[in-house]
Amino acid sequence: MLALIDILSWLCLLTGAIFSVIGGIGLVRFPDFYARLHGGGITDTMGAGMIILGLLFQAFQSGIATATTTTPWLVAAKLLMVLFFLSITSPSSCHALAQAAWHDGLKPQLTDSPEDPNDG
Repeated sequence: MLALIDILSWLCLLTGAIFSVIGGIGLVRFPDFYARLHGGGITDTMGAGMIILGLLFQAFQSGIATATTTTPWLVAAKLLMVLFFLSITSPSSCHALAQAAWHDGLKPQLTDSPEDPNDG
């Protein structure tokens, strides 16, 4: 039982770390503000969510291993509050930034349409 929880925990932690690294690469590689904001916001929420889920598994594993009843539930409650506030504030802040940029006149970078073969 402890090995299964440990495997699930590390799987969630590694998945969250991979999402966070991919988001960081996306912030550098994407062409314009809106694409960078979208890539960073999505991977930030998913990466942090998976890391918090992995930490929840670790909290329950430590509670099972040490046979205490209050500590893992308190840690789990705090982690769930962090996850709740993160899942509310991250998309809201991305939306507010995008809306402010749009009202300021920043337009998305659109790619050129491909050449029509019938123009020829």
